Formats: sequence, C-alpha cells, structure tokens
Amino acid sequence: MKYQIITTNRSISKATEARIFKKLSVIEKYLLIKDTTECRVVIKDVPDGRKVEVTIPTKVAILRGEAVDRQLYAAIDKVIDKIRDQLRRAKTKMDRRHRENLGRSFDLDEIEEIEEEDIPVKTKSLYLDVMDLDTAIANMELLGHSFYIYRDDEENKVAVVYKRNNGGYGLIEVD
Repeated sequence: MKYQIITTNRSISKATEARIFKKLSVIEKYLLIKDTTECRVVIKDVPDGRKVEVTIPTKVAILRGEAVDRQLYAAIDKVIDKIRDQLRRAKTKMDRRHRENLGRSFDLDEIEEIEEEDIPVKTKSLYLDVMDLDTAIANMELLGHSFYIYRDDEENKVAVVYKRNNGGYGLIEVD
C-alpha cells in the first residue's frame, strides 16, 4: 500500500511519519490490498487541536475515519481505532450475509426430491467360503474389516462375524 501524507500549515517530523506508517501497516494485514492502493492521510490544524483524516479505498468499501485531539499522536490512535471498528463491522456484515445465503442453500423445502433411479448403488456379489468361526475371525482381522460374511461349516448357513464396540466379537446367523 502506498501512503500519501498531506499536512496543512505545518510540517510533520520523520518520527510522526514512521508512527503513522507503523499504525497503518497493522491495519493492512486485515485487508486484501494491492500494492498500488493509496492510503491518504490528511493532518490539519483546527481550533480544538489537530485533525487526522485517513481514507483507504478497498474492494469491499472505502474506509474513512477522522479524529480530533490536542495531541497529534492521540488523534492518530483514535482514527486508527475508528478504521479498525469499521473493519470489524464490515466483517460482521459480510459474515451475516454469507451465513444467510448458506442457510438458504440448505432450505429443505426447495430441495428437489431425488428419484430412486438417480441414486447410484454399488452392488457386489460374494462367494461364501465354508469355514469355522475361528477362521472367519482370523480372515476378518487379516483384511482389517469390522465384519466378515461366511458360510458356517457346522450348519451350512450364512453367518456374519463382527467386532463389538465394547470389545470382543459378535455373531449373526441367518436362517
């Protein structure tokens, strides 16, 4: 960001310029500003003291603040606080605007019903090996799965062995 400092009736010291640059560089991190953007700072003498005006054009809005104080550094601090407050309000406003749009995008009344034909379903065919329960558990552990389908060797029925959440194994037998 480029800085343009304009004074009337008086010149300012290098220390004052450095303070202005330092304070404005803190605000610069909150904004997406191009290097060609000009930040204009106007310092005027007024009957009540010194008046500082800061104008920063951004993509979102033109940030502008002015403050008057008897001491120049106090006026600079006040105007920077006003600019920060404007940034905070702009951010809150944008958050609210986007939150409402996000809410509208999830409005259940406007969602079109999906026909069953449109839902992709993956089908898989299995050949069930005949084995005992211990072999099925060993195969499930080797594969790293949480369940295993097999044909029980004693009753020749389809069975499912699975890991229980509290530990151990469970068995489902199909009639």
